[in-house]
Amino acid sequence: METTVQEEQMKDQSQDTELTIQVIDVCKSFKQQQVLKHVNLTCREGEIIGIVGHNGSGKTVLFKCICGLLYTNSGKILIRGKQMHKDLDMLNEAGVIIEEPAFLGNYNAFQNLDYLYQIRHAKDRNHLEAVIEKVGLDPKSKKKVKNFSMGMRQRLAIAQAIMEDQKILILDEPMNGLDKNGVADMRKLFLELKDQGRTILLASHNKEDIDVLCDHVFEMEMGVLSTVR
Repeated sequence: METTVQEEQMKDQSQDTELTIQVIDVCKSFKQQQVLKHVNLTCREGEIIGIVGHNGSGKTVLFKCICGLLYTNSGKILIRGKQMHKDLDMLNEAGVIIEEPAFLGNYNAFQNLDYLYQIRHAKDRNHLEAVIEKVGLDPKSKKKVKNFSMGMRQRLAIAQAIMEDQKILILDEPMNGLDKNGVADMRKLFLELKDQGRTILLASHNKEDIDVLCDHVFEMEMGVLSTVR
């Protein structure tokens, strides 16, 4: 009965133009292991939604389902009212960090992003340089990515996620490998993006990140998503 009420509430919300992501009664299993159990989640424009949980709790699987990288067993996922794997094949109009991104190790930061940027037929090199600077890297540096520290690679991953000015950001542990200054820089950046109307869904092990950044907080435990605040 509870699930039915939640579904009806989310259906009523479907006319809300500020809604960007709706996860409705989603279940996902791998063979006999149920990883997501009747998950419901709503994300709106201009909000940062945080999910906390231990490794293996289901956070990354949920993010992959939202992005269309995995099929759900039941339930549905709506992106601006369009259903994943019915109206949409993949969530293309989003900046995403899920697991460690693959970069071209023998190329520098600018060359890596420029390669991806041109795949989308985008050619504003000044914008790309500004994005690299925004995450605290030097767009003129010739240093190869294979020689980057973990924190520098994470900054580059964030630059990749935001370089196309997407309205939705899906960020799985975006602070991984960052030092204290790097964390402060990225918190400031995410709050600026929120103020620009972005919808940001992020997972973090760091309670302080969640407390500082998030409008709404959920906890994932053994595939069950519950509201914290």
